[in-house]
Amino acid sequence: MQMKSECVEVTFSPSGITIQARAGDTVLDAALDNGLDLPHDCGGNCACTTCHIRVDCGLENLSVMDEVENDRLSTADGRTRQSRLACQALLRGGHVAVTPLEIW
Repeated sequence: MQMKSECVEVTFSPSGITIQARAGDTVLDAALDNGLDLPHDCGGNCACTTCHIRVDCGLENLSVMDEVENDRLSTADGRTRQSRLACQALLRGGHVAVTPLEIW
């Protein structure tokens, strides 16, 4: 019997586009799977900061930041307490609203 994966809503500012994604996907994968070309120069391998996002709400609905992501974000311009890398932030459920910090 196949388990149905939980659906997560992700809203991207400033466009206001809301997409449906699967729990366990990264924010980057969710964007790309829904036709949103979020910058990701390193291919989503946590080797750059082009997918730097600010989590406007729903931070609790993302995975906990690990040390590798934290180290990479230490080189990002404009880092805040709500900063994450879209390639590393796993969706866990509910709703998340984010703002990409690179030119989109």
